[in-house]
Parts: sequence; C-alpha cells; structure tokens
Amino acid sequence: MRVIATFYTEGLLPAVTTARSTTVFSILVAVSVGHLLNDLIQSLLPAVYPLLKSEFGLDFWHIGLITLANQVTASLLQPLVGHVTDRRPMPYSLAIGMTSTLAGLLLLAAAPRFAVIVVAAALVGVGSAVFHPESSRVARMASGGRHGFAQSLFQTGGNAGSSLGPLLAAFVVAPHGRPYIAWFAVVALVAIALLWRVGRWYAHAGIRRAASTVHEAHELPDRDVRRGVAILLILVFSKYVYLASLTSYFTFFLLHKFHISVQSAQLHLFGFLAGVAAGTFAGGPIGDRIGRKAVIWVSILGVLPFTLILPFANLYWTSVLSVAIGLVLASAFSAILVYGQELMPGRVGLVSGLFFGVAFGVGGIAAAALGRLADATSIETVYRLCAFLPALGILTAWLPDARMDRR
Repeated sequence: MRVIATFYTEGLLPAVTTARSTTVFSILVAVSVGHLLNDLIQSLLPAVYPLLKSEFGLDFWHIGLITLANQVTASLLQPLVGHVTDRRPMPYSLAIGMTSTLAGLLLLAAAPRFAVIVVAAALVGVGSAVFHPESSRVARMASGGRHGFAQSLFQTGGNAGSSLGPLLAAFVVAPHGRPYIAWFAVVALVAIALLWRVGRWYAHAGIRRAASTVHEAHELPDRDVRRGVAILLILVFSKYVYLASLTSYFTFFLLHKFHISVQSAQLHLFGFLAGVAAGTFAGGPIGDRIGRKAVIWVSILGVLPFTLILPFANLYWTSVLSVAIGLVLASAFSAILVYGQELMPGRVGLVSGLFFGVAFGVGGIAAAALGRLADATSIETVYRLCAFLPALGILTAWLPDARMDRR
C-alpha cells in the first residue's frame, strides 16, 4: 500500500516511512547532479590529453596507458563494488569514492612525471567505480516504483557532465595550463558535500526501503536468469560499440566523405549527442509504461534500418539519421539496466556495476579497435561493418518474460 512520505527540516532530504512510498524527487535530483559532477570530472582526463602529451613529450602508447589505468579501475572494479555493497550497505561510500576522485584530480594537476599521472588516472577511475553502482542503487531506492524514470534521470545527469567536461577544459585549463586542473577540486568538494547528504538519507530511510523490497522476486529458474543477463550484456556490447563508432569517429567520417569544415562536423556531432541525451531521458519512463522488453526491441533492433542507410546517405540525411540513431539507441540502456535489476532482485549493486562496467570497458576497447580498423581499411568501412551490430537486437526474443517487466 502506498503511503505518503514525511519530510523533515534537515536540508532538503526527506525521511520515508516505508519503502513503497512516493518517488523521492529530491534524492533523484541529488544523485543526478552528483552524476553530472562525477562525469564532468571524469571527462576532464581525455580532454587534457593533448596538453599532457605536449608537456611531458608523450607518445600515443603513453596516452593509451593513461586510458588503460583509468578504464581498468573504472570498469573492472564496478561489479566488485556492487557485489560488496549488496552484502553490506555502505551509505557514505558515495562521498568516500568522490574523495578518491578529488585526490586523483589534485595529483593530476601537480604530477611531476608520467608515472604519477598514471596513478592519478587510476584514482579518478576508482571514484567512478564506487559512484556508479551505489548511486544507481540509491536512484532505485528513491524511485517509488518508477524504476525506469529514476534510472533515466540519473543517466541524463551523467550525459550532461560528460559534455560539459571538455568544454570547461577548453576554457579553463587549455589557456592557463595543467595546474588549473586543480580548480576543478571545487566541483569535487561540492559533489562530496552533496553525496554526503545523500548518504545520510540512505543510512536512515534508504536502507529501510531496500530491506522492504525483498518481496520483489520472480519465479524464473536460474538458467533463465543467466540466459537473460547474458543476452542483456550482448545487447550492451552492440549498443556501445556502435555508439563508440559515432562518438569517436563521426567527425572524421563527415570530414572525409563530405569535405565540410571542422566546425560544421562538430555541429553534426552535437546533434547526435543531443539525440543521445533525449533518448536516455525518454527510455526509462517509456519502459515504465509499456514494458522494458518492448523498449529494448525498438531501441536495438529498431535502429537497424537507420544504421544500414547511414554510410550511403547524403549530408542532409546523414545528419537526420545520426540524430535518430542517437535518440533511439540511447533509450535502451535504462530499460536494459532495470530489466537486469529485476532479473536479479537483491543484487542491484552487482547488476549496476556489471552493466556500467561493461559499457565503459566496451566503449574504450571499441574506440581503440575501430581506430585500428579505420587505419587498416577506411572510415567508411568502419560504419558499413558497424551498421550490422543492431541486428543483435533479435536476441531480445530470447529474453525471459520477467513478470515484473511492467511493474
């Protein structure tokens, strides 16, 4: 039975009398803003690669090592963090993880040699590994049953942060030099304060919410759960490899094929990213209304005609198709994540860490692999081959019919 949440006057964070109460918007907004701040800081690292390369005389393989240190900690630690916190809730781990990010940021600003930069990148990755599974758990706790909406709002904050990071690096760090990275410590401190308040809500109201959701189970056999999770991970793979082809190389594709200016190519990339942001926000609420499986069908397999046409379209239709692809394809992740959480009730942290970790890792590896493929063949070949990836969406037919799909 739904009950009305009561609010208390200590800041804006509400206390909750039961787990199945109304959606706690203040918490959802807080974790979304926290996601924005976290991903803003995370996106600073690749944005300052040219500055680091010039200052320290690095080769591209050095840049690869920095990325590897960041991605290994950010990707591989996420499922472990989620597994541990499933067993033992740690309400203040969000703020503690952001402290690791703060330490990495300050170390990056003051690093005297390359090895220290690698350590700094790893510390920033650790902060991300702690943040994503735990904040995804908090978003689900505060959702009031609107799980898709909560995850979409949470992920939209991350998209905004990822786009703001390079922009701020261009205006703050590039003109003044690497020490100005330290100014972003203010962003980390704001995030720590915000996430500490979220941790207080988690410690008092959130854990009660989580404890009272143990009845949210299904009757699927273990083999169906394992099959479902495996299919969802394959769909995440197809989605993020294709997205990596656009986020990393779309401007090069436009420059090579249509001979437009760099500025025009960047505007086309912005259109695609705007479509991704809109799709990310829309996918979760739509899944709440019509079911996760329907959204996954449309988002993955439904984008296939667009991806097949894109390599052969003229400039106008390339622009239109890229926005449509971003909008439709990005709507899948919230539905996939919530579907996975409902396949494995009580393992929200593990599922969130696993899916976020795979998404991060696949995106990084795919960007490097597709770059090598483009060097060996052509950028057009990359898009002609990647165009078939959404065909993997046919595997959605073998997803188990989770009874909580439209809860």
